Amino acid sequence: MKYLGLDLGNRTCGVAVSDSLGMIATSYTVIRFFEKDTDTCLKELLKIIEEKEPSKIVLGYPLSLDGSISDQTKYVLEFKEKLETALNKPDMVILQDERLTTMQVNKVMIDADVSRNKRKQVVDALAATLILQSYLDTIR
Repeated sequence: MKYLGLDLGNRTCGVAVSDSLGMIATSYTVIRFFEKDTDTCLKELLKIIEEKEPSKIVLGYPLSLDGSISDQTKYVLEFKEKLETALNKPDMVILQDERLTTMQVNKVMIDADVSRNKRKQVVDALAATLILQSYLDTIR
């Protein structure tokens, strides 16, 4: 089973893919769009979905640290609904708690002495990879 992982932000969406066995997540790309322009993001994402043909999509679910719902959580839930509607598959998207994933990725890259500019270019795809790998690890 192949999976797609997503880390949706206000101007970017990190994308990761799994291998065909659904065991290993790999960074794929970052979709860039204007502030909260999810229509553009969705258009680009649909091309990737058509190409990769995932069985499920794992979307990072940004709860607040205390577990409450924030404006960003609502934004992601709206995008989930929009994506499932576009795919005509109401149970296609799985939400995965993503608290602290971007911070974890940044810490690893800082520890590896990756420049700020390079971190900025790949942090979203790596966060999507971490979100997807966390999900894959829980279903094994």
